Amino acid sequence: MANMPGVRPERGHAPYACLAARSRGRLHAEDESPTRTAFQRDRDRIIHSTAFRRLKYKTQVFVYHEGDHYRTRLTHSLEVAQIARSLARALALDEDLAEALALAHDLGHTPFGHAGEEALQEVMRPYGGFDHNSQTLRILTRLEARYAEFDGLNLTWETLEGVAKHNGPLIRRAAEAPQLPWAVAEYASRHDLELDTHAGAEAQVAAIADDVAYHTHDIDDGLRAWLFAVDDLRDEPLVGPLLVAVDRRYPGLESARLVHETTRRLIDLLVNDILAETGRRLDALAPQSPDDIRRHDHPVVGFSPAIAERNLGLKRFLFDRMYRHYKVNRMTSKARRVVRDLFGLLHAEPECLPADWRRAAEGLDTAGRARLVCDYIAGMTDRFAVDEHRRLFDLYESNR
Repeated sequence: MANMPGVRPERGHAPYACLAARSRGRLHAEDESPTRTAFQRDRDRIIHSTAFRRLKYKTQVFVYHEGDHYRTRLTHSLEVAQIARSLARALALDEDLAEALALAHDLGHTPFGHAGEEALQEVMRPYGGFDHNSQTLRILTRLEARYAEFDGLNLTWETLEGVAKHNGPLIRRAAEAPQLPWAVAEYASRHDLELDTHAGAEAQVAAIADDVAYHTHDIDDGLRAWLFAVDDLRDEPLVGPLLVAVDRRYPGLESARLVHETTRRLIDLLVNDILAETGRRLDALAPQSPDDIRRHDHPVVGFSPAIAERNLGLKRFLFDRMYRHYKVNRMTSKARRVVRDLFGLLHAEPECLPADWRRAAEGLDTAGRARLVCDYIAGMTDRFAVDEHRRLFDLYESNR
């Protein structure tokens, strides 16, 4: 790899890796750290953010009080980060950027997971809409109010690009810009993230690591919650053969060990498939820069066609047997009502907001007040949302 003048060489990276020393920089110029790369600094800012700490009490599938051992958004994000680092290392990418993106990818999630998101999407439809991916960008660039000189965390261009585009290009032509999610369009008016291209390889790694993590840990959590049984998985094309292999090697193994041995083999299978398929795609493309990855018509990081098809089968199984199980449906129904109730009351009566939020709402029009209330609710943990609902709607509840 040829070194650019004045750029510190970074040993062991592929030519298409996003190198911290060649970052496009930050929206607000800062002196960089003498001990950490720009991407390490991004990762550290994400870990120290308020939004990251809140993930501890935000739903993955099960609300926090349903059990101590189910995944939360925080533990899910840590598992995604571990897988993303492993993939990035094997592909000679920047591990710190991949980790930063993995840790940040769910910061915009509402309380109660997708149930809360669906409720906010419904109530915000007249006011520009809502989705958790663009809310993540809003948190990182505006809502985290920690620094004296700017709003947000002032992350590098590459990290913000990866957050915005980890699922692919958001526009294909300039004429499509009005279709952008509200928060992305608002930020893109100040900072061009090249929304018509794919993100770099590190962001693609973080996105696929998310798939690997939630498929495998949702099996574990679904079994723990008795939403389905181990035997229900034996005919599932992706997991079934792994269960059989564990049974043969360890006859009569107790259920908890059987599940763990199966899910660790599933992670191994998926990771190795990603590496093999991505290697084939890289060999065919022969990219010589991160922009070669961005400008390609399709993602460079991915599953092989055979595993992608089996993955869809597993996704359908989990959707039918877990995400739409009546026990989960009952909780998500209650969660949607909590979010709708909170939004309706606080939007109509902003004087019920906490003092700092109430001051921020002064002078806003209806749409601006809706966005502020949406930001307030989206940032809540499950626990805080339940407590706030009780404080606002229960006559016998103290508001101290």
